Amino acid sequence: MTRVIDGKRIAVVLPAYNAEKTLQKTVSEIPEDIVDDIILTDDCSQDNTSKLARKLGLHVVEHDRNRGYGGNQKTCYDTALKRGADIVIMLHPDYQYSPRLIYAMCAMLTSGHYDAVIASRILGKGALTGGMPIYKYIANRCLTLTQNILLNAKLSEYHTGYRGWTRQVLEALPLNACSDDFVFDNQMMAMAINANFRIGEISCPTRYFPEASSINLRRSIVYGLGCLKTSTQYRLQKWKISNFAIFRK
Repeated sequence: MTRVIDGKRIAVVLPAYNAEKTLQKTVSEIPEDIVDDIILTDDCSQDNTSKLARKLGLHVVEHDRNRGYGGNQKTCYDTALKRGADIVIMLHPDYQYSPRLIYAMCAMLTSGHYDAVIASRILGKGALTGGMPIYKYIANRCLTLTQNILLNAKLSEYHTGYRGWTRQVLEALPLNACSDDFVFDNQMMAMAINANFRIGEISCPTRYFPEASSINLRRSIVYGLGCLKTSTQYRLQKWKISNFAIFRK
């Protein structure tokens, strides 16, 4: 396929678990005119996610056991780099986020201004109008405020499932030092901030519906505590009080 954005090879990675019901809708909106490679990593789904992905023409990697959300992403990024990607967009295949923004995200990443970009549900009114439960919105805002203080950053949120990275970032960050669980995303963002990579944001409308993936209250609490732990570790590292593997350059 022709590479139309500054000669960069663009890959979209889909970390999937039981995504059969929403996969086709998600893939149908990925802009084929700029995306060279669509990779789905199936984290030992109990439905026909892999079968459908192959039918849709995606490159499929199947785990022989469930490795967790973070473990799934590690496979996604490793596969994308091995297949020659210069820009990697990570998109949840649950159709909660709009794949139509891939072009804008790639343009930001190839502009020379940004090394990473997140599609934020909080910029604008996308979260609440899309149906985000009010308790999740409040928790998101409180957690993000605390993390911005600890990380000395100014992001609108840290918890979106729609992110883009340059090859330089993915090769530089020690992703294998990160958790295999949901806090992986947060650790990765904190590492990018620690490495002084430039992070941009774009407003993204979102959809909340029964088939869209979501973690339960207990897992949400564990995730939130994990995010606070990561940000606290970053601050302790900056103060030279302690040393953590995820922040070693």
